[in-house]
Amino acid sequence: MILRLSGRAGAFLRPLVAATLRRAAVFAVMAMAVAAAVAQDGSTAYNYLNVTSSARIYGLGGVNITAVEDELSVTDQNPALMGPEMDNQVLFDYMRYVGESNFAGVRYARAIGERGAWGIGLRYFGYGEMKAADETGVITGTFSPKDINFSGSFSYDITDRIRGGVTLKFLYSAYEQYSAMAVAADLGLNYYDPDHDFSASIVGANLGGQVKRFNDQNDKLPMDLRIGLAKGFTGIPLRISITAWNLTKWHLPYWESGDGTSKEPFKKKDSFSSNLFRHLVFGLDFVPSDRFFVALGYNYKTRTDMSTYKRSFLSGFSLGAGLNLRKVSLAVALAQPHTGATTFMFNLNLNLQDLLH
Repeated sequence: MILRLSGRAGAFLRPLVAATLRRAAVFAVMAMAVAAAVAQDGSTAYNYLNVTSSARIYGLGGVNITAVEDELSVTDQNPALMGPEMDNQVLFDYMRYVGESNFAGVRYARAIGERGAWGIGLRYFGYGEMKAADETGVITGTFSPKDINFSGSFSYDITDRIRGGVTLKFLYSAYEQYSAMAVAADLGLNYYDPDHDFSASIVGANLGGQVKRFNDQNDKLPMDLRIGLAKGFTGIPLRISITAWNLTKWHLPYWESGDGTSKEPFKKKDSFSSNLFRHLVFGLDFVPSDRFFVALGYNYKTRTDMSTYKRSFLSGFSLGAGLNLRKVSLAVALAQPHTGATTFMFNLNLNLQDLLH
């Protein structure tokens, strides 16, 4: 259980930082409104930003902004979950994604007094080797497209139960001879009641835009508004979570393709219930002790994004587990978006102070 202590350290800076975060919260609401307006128009690029680096979050369905733990990985999608309890932690992550894609990264956090923290991170997204061709279709060689995300985060306890945070992300993409750069920000607030094990969060994700384009076209970032709730139960080592995302637009239709052999047109699914559940991600944490957890998630959007004949019973489900040893923490997660792809994620969390003693 994480307690956000008030303490006396940093008393001079506390009102200034709190006021700054309150202004940031106002800015977040304005930025989210802009994001909602922009996201209504067309598709986005940089969707790799929605792929978590946390095995715990991946096990909980791939989207979660409410997991209050003392491990650095849970801060991936909400900077307000980072805190001084993560002082001197280093996180290494690796993911074997769909096809030949491999993602890897490292992150570090440091406390600022008793109420604040900062962190930095670097993540690499590689998509394997692809063939290059000229305008006539003649193969001219191969190339390896990649994306790189460098980030810096700051968080601060506004009160004993409310924490705010911001992450700035500098994005670089290289696809053959083309390259692009973008800047984005995540703004988050979290409320945590340790007495009732209740957590509530709101996040404005991927707010920003390109500063260098691939070509004449401006590619949009996947700006999003997310709201999450999580609740534990007294006497039962379970915590349930519900995360609502893609809230900048209501309609998220998909197409049912049958068994793949029919010549009939695909059926568009755009009912109220379909749109509702494609906005929700459900997670269940089983935490029998501080040293072990099992996470189960269900993401209906992931399931329905796959054609009927390409998905299995497991599509949309994900499973994660973690073990906290004396000086290191290990976590893994698995999911099968469709029958031809099984994804795997691994996290190694170290506390440098523990390792040096």
